[in-house]
Amino acid sequence: MKDFLGRLWLQEEGQDIAEYAVMLAVILVIVVGTVKLIGSNSNNVFSSVASSIGS
Repeated sequence: MKDFLGRLWLQEEGQDIAEYAVMLAVILVIVVGTVKLIGSNSNNVFSSVASSIGS
C-alpha cells in the first residue's frame, strides 16, 4: 500500500488527485462555515418574526 501511494504521489495523475483533494477540503470548510453562519442567523430571524406575529 505504501508503494502504491508513493507511486501515485510521484505521478502526474497523483498530483492532480492531491490537488483536487485539497480543493475539495477547502470548499467543504467554506460550505460548512457558511451553513453554520446562515443557520444561526436565520434562526434568530425566524424567532423574531414568530414573536412579532404572536404579539
